[in-house]
Amino acid sequence: MNADTTGPHAGPHAVVVGGGITGLAAALRLLAAGARVTLLEAGGRLGGKLLAGEIAGAPVDLGAESLLARRPEAVALAESVGLGDRLQPPATATASVWSRGRLVPMPKGHVMGVPGDAAAVAGLLSDEGLRRIARDPELPPTELGEDTAIGAYVAERMGHEVVDRLVEPLLGGVYAGDAYRISMRAAVPALFEAARRHPSLTAAVRAVQAAGAAVPTDVAGAATGLGGAVFAGLAGGVGTLPGAVAEAVRAAGGTLLTHTPATALLRAGATGWRVVTPERTLDADAVVLAAPAPVAAGLLDGHAPEAAALLGGVEYASMALVTFAFRRADVPELPGSGFLVPPVDGHTIKASTFSSRKWRWVGEAAPELFVLRTSVGRYGEETHLHRDDEDLAAASLKDLGAATGLAARPVATTVTRWTNGLPQYPVGHLERVARARAALAGLPGVRLAGAAYDGVGIPACVASAHRAADAVADEILATSETGHPGEGHSS
Repeated sequence: MNADTTGPHAGPHAVVVGGGITGLAAALRLLAAGARVTLLEAGGRLGGKLLAGEIAGAPVDLGAESLLARRPEAVALAESVGLGDRLQPPATATASVWSRGRLVPMPKGHVMGVPGDAAAVAGLLSDEGLRRIARDPELPPTELGEDTAIGAYVAERMGHEVVDRLVEPLLGGVYAGDAYRISMRAAVPALFEAARRHPSLTAAVRAVQAAGAAVPTDVAGAATGLGGAVFAGLAGGVGTLPGAVAEAVRAAGGTLLTHTPATALLRAGATGWRVVTPERTLDADAVVLAAPAPVAAGLLDGHAPEAAALLGGVEYASMALVTFAFRRADVPELPGSGFLVPPVDGHTIKASTFSSRKWRWVGEAAPELFVLRTSVGRYGEETHLHRDDEDLAAASLKDLGAATGLAARPVATTVTRWTNGLPQYPVGHLERVARARAALAGLPGVRLAGAAYDGVGIPACVASAHRAADAVADEILATSETGHPGEGHSS
């Protein structure tokens, strides 16, 4: 069976490997540039880690639930595919930390958990921990080098308690990683650069905060009613974004193929490519690899072995989301939008989101229910994920009860597992990515894009997709008149 690549465009043909939000955004961008596009997704659905679902009839996100609104890329993509009127800020931005057996309001005045002064984290840390932070300005400057682990650096300047009680749970929510391994340069680049310029870490934090306060509210965010919100969701779920982008791709003439893994990448002449799948071979002028790094490594091994080896070394963490629906009348008053859990306390869950409180659209769609979810698992601590769904749900309920006093039984439970779902950014990760891309420089029309390279958030993935799409579009459209071997046919 041959793929239909005869869309309305007569331009060169680009194949996108991977149907997550990165691949979809790349496909839409390539179509806008005038290319013909075929997207290949190995699984049975599009969207990657974005997944909209329901529980007991209530709509809910079963994957990523929010996007960073202060970056423009994801908001702009949602607007471009007709979802602008569904963008919503959280109904409440307050959260807590479940530390030492009690819920403590999330401190303010910090950058990814690193405080600008000891007073910012009073109430969460011990008196000794606060005194340790206060000594930071008295310490001699710490050499950062080209990169450093944020946990190790902050612990050296401010003590382990602030890392264990605040930095770890915050970073864990983003990367499902270990703060003592995560690259400061990659995860908190603004703080890394500020720390290189200032004599103390507290001074660096205050400089980052001052710079952030000076940034005007994003125009697109204001236009959609997000105002100065840091994060945003979509009514119906962020998981509805991939479907809207996919429809826009189809409307523009793109071809989207699910259950179609790319099994090999072959050269076709000096500049063209052949992408092999179990049922067809696609000729292409360019290829955007928007699949996980190990998949890209396998496809590149015969053409750029150094790049393949580097990509094959990218580590991933697995995690699970346990989503519950309760009768609203059975749920006690819960504070804010949810809470984070320091791993040092040894609990099963790492966080909980009170979806019915955080997102208006959840509460409005199912006013008689209260939906919340917990997250379990992070890099190096994934033994809980070997438990079956029933045990994982029971452990989550036990922790929820201990943290909030919730004793009700859920009317429905859904466990969603994301195996090897989150790429890790350890020290040296950015150098690894740069070296891999440099090793690919000799391959015409091939680019990498996705969460493994340029950031794990949705806006970062969209930006990565656009950079890759723009690069290959410039290359193939500028030379398409020369008649590349990859004319977009399939065999």
